[in-house]
Amino acid sequence: MRDPVTFDQLKIFIACVERGSFSGAARKLHRTQSVVSQAIAQLERQIGVTLFDRSGRLPTLTDEGRALLADARIVARGVDGFKARAKSLADGLEPELSVAMDALFPMEWLTQAVDAFRHEFPGTPLRLHVDAMGAILQPVLDGQCRIAVIGSLPDVPDTLESQPLLDVAAVTVVAPTHPLASHDGPIPRAVIEQHVQLVLTDRSRMTDGRDYGVVSPITWRLADLSTKHAFLRAGFGWGHMPRPQVEADLAQGSLVTLEVEGLPFTPPSFAMRSVHRKDAPPGPAARWFLDWLKQAEADRA
Repeated sequence: MRDPVTFDQLKIFIACVERGSFSGAARKLHRTQSVVSQAIAQLERQIGVTLFDRSGRLPTLTDEGRALLADARIVARGVDGFKARAKSLADGLEPELSVAMDALFPMEWLTQAVDAFRHEFPGTPLRLHVDAMGAILQPVLDGQCRIAVIGSLPDVPDTLESQPLLDVAAVTVVAPTHPLASHDGPIPRAVIEQHVQLVLTDRSRMTDGRDYGVVSPITWRLADLSTKHAFLRAGFGWGHMPRPQVEADLAQGSLVTLEVEGLPFTPPSFAMRSVHRKDAPPGPAARWFLDWLKQAEADRA
């Protein structure tokens, strides 16, 4: 069995091609020319292929050498990437970034954040869990997600640490065909309580027996924001939504805003916070992700 090809041999092979000679490769790699020549000769014996034609003043690639050069570069880049990722992990970078996101967080903003993240950390996989209320915190409590961004639940367990992140404007909307849409001026609570309010429900048991932002005693409980959005457009009821999620509907007239007396939004926004376990603080990638969200909000403002 032939001896295995080494990464060092491939580096020398590539350097010889890039510098155009064995002596040029030796200078680049801080080796002697004899060491470079021996390495290439040993590599050729191991693979059974002649890489360079040495009949001229300078060595030139053979057809076989040209064919193998691309493979050698792919392997070299892979090894360099492996070493760089290993160093990042040794420096504390998370093997992957796992984030639980509130469904109320605007998807366009999240998409921009993920696009920036994949360019900053191309070797770090991203795992996103999107939900609402207590179901956002559960993956963090269970250790499945390193951080969470939450705005639909005001209470956080003592085992978690919470910090303000950004505000997402909230708006109360209804379809233009709904009876409430034709009401003039602020709507008294006694009036709006007679109509179905569409409310996000908590998939976890964390908020059993508690409601947030619920005004009407007549509610439809929905498991995801996209269903709530569709039901609002269909005129099934009224409800609170993140303004960025319905901006296009308001512009097109498929939804209209309501002014309701005594609504619990003062100011009208969902206060987003970053959350993590006290015994598992964010690593470099998570901190970068949260800092990017903060900076993007400041730029929008």
